[in-house]
Amino acid sequence: MRPAEVQSDMIQYPGQQGTPINAYLSHPVAPGRYPGVIVIMEAFGLNDHIKDVARRFAAEGYVALAPDMYTREGAPDPSNINDVIKVMFSVSDAQAMADLDGAAVYLKGRPDANGKVGAIGFCSGGRYTLMLGCTSKNLNAAVDSAGGFIIQDEHTPQRPVSPIDMIGQLSCPLLGLFGEEDPNPSPAHAERLKAELDKHQKPYELRLYPNAGHAFFADYRPSYRAVAAQDMWHRVLTFYGKHLQG
Repeated sequence: MRPAEVQSDMIQYPGQQGTPINAYLSHPVAPGRYPGVIVIMEAFGLNDHIKDVARRFAAEGYVALAPDMYTREGAPDPSNINDVIKVMFSVSDAQAMADLDGAAVYLKGRPDANGKVGAIGFCSGGRYTLMLGCTSKNLNAAVDSAGGFIIQDEHTPQRPVSPIDMIGQLSCPLLGLFGEEDPNPSPAHAERLKAELDKHQKPYELRLYPNAGHAFFADYRPSYRAVAAQDMWHRVLTFYGKHLQG
């Protein structure tokens, strides 16, 4: 199948309490009914890499929406990791979940929608994806790529609940993709996630990649690992094909 011709634009959609959320939208040009995919950014923000991932999904026949999770706060300086961490932790989980559920509602309400929506998140976005699968009834498939802080040592007003303690509420199939050399989430975290999924009898697939650490899919960073990233992309498309197509 040849890649679809796509159209991409910055748009806004209603998030928490109706706040307009900036987002990058990419979709096939040809008329039809397509599944939606929410592409959830890393801590660094809505950058060119995340937009490229959205375009890749659109070329595969999905309507891809990449929300700017820092619409209210403003993007951090990506070269200043302290600034990145400060902004990332300032966003409350409640706000993030409401904004992302709004993205799912937007995608399902489009005239070119087939009624099914998946989410994929990277690093901090992977954590959000896992949580969204546990809090939203508008998600049909979730992909967590290297979602960190799924097990929290401390709870704050912004992050009152550990994602690992929410697995009992997971309402859609989950694909977890992690690197063996990643300290957060570590292989032990992945094993704990697997145990919780088994305990609650949730449908899932999980892959732990050797010779890969955090952000192994991010092709603009030194952490990129081509073999793992290519395998991951194939697995994601197969997973979404099973749960979102048709």
